[in-house]
Amino acid sequence: RPPEPTEREPARAESEQPAAARRAPKPPAYASYALKEGDKVVPMSPMRRIIAEHMVYSKRTSPHVGTVAEVDMGAVAALRARKKAAFEESQGIKLTFLPFIVHAVARALRENPALNASVVEDAIVEKRDIHVGLAVETEKGLVVPVVRHTDRLSLAGLAAAIDDLASRARSKRLSADDLQGGTFTVSNPGRQGNLYGFAIINQPQVGILRMGEMVKRPVVRTIDGQDAIVIRPMMHLALSYDHRAVDGAPANGFLYRIRELLEAAEFDL
Repeated sequence: RPPEPTEREPARAESEQPAAARRAPKPPAYASYALKEGDKVVPMSPMRRIIAEHMVYSKRTSPHVGTVAEVDMGAVAALRARKKAAFEESQGIKLTFLPFIVHAVARALRENPALNASVVEDAIVEKRDIHVGLAVETEKGLVVPVVRHTDRLSLAGLAAAIDDLASRARSKRLSADDLQGGTFTVSNPGRQGNLYGFAIINQPQVGILRMGEMVKRPVVRTIDGQDAIVIRPMMHLALSYDHRAVDGAPANGFLYRIRELLEAAEFDL
């Protein structure tokens, strides 16, 4: 006699299923590639696989929207030029442009908490603390160490924290705690950042800012009531945001505020 039917076992939650079962479905045949003579096969490292899975998960989870601001970095460049020698002598580190941008981001996040948030089930949680992650490229791949309580740091303190994290990232001395708890991310591709690009959101955050390359370009300015073409150091800042949590108006307002702060360059050094 066959056994009596029993109630079906409830489906396991996604987080309880094996990793293989949570991966994206196998691509169709037309999307596959047949190896050809001369092709080089480079197996993914464990870190590369983790990054790939995280990026796919983020794109699948968050409806990404992007907006770009063109920022005149002339005032910041002039301030840095005046202060960098004395700063390096007193602090023992170089004064780069990154602390200025992160400082402006932290202040804008304090004024626009919708971007310092996470989506949790059917609610949006605006975080009290501001912890900005900094995307750093290493030999092993991309890591995102976090500057804690970014909005509480002076520009000098922020520069020191950034220098310490970048140094430890490249020498493989970051701890697990250094990579956790970020509430927003800034991505700095460096001098070869090109015009601009949209980064993928670092889950469970709702926004990421990518810096473009700063280049001197001709722009129109009004001088003594007359339009004139002048050469200015310009940078594009590209914001990717999660449209589940943030609408266009507050996202654009947040990016505009970062631009205002950088162009005013009212930083204490």
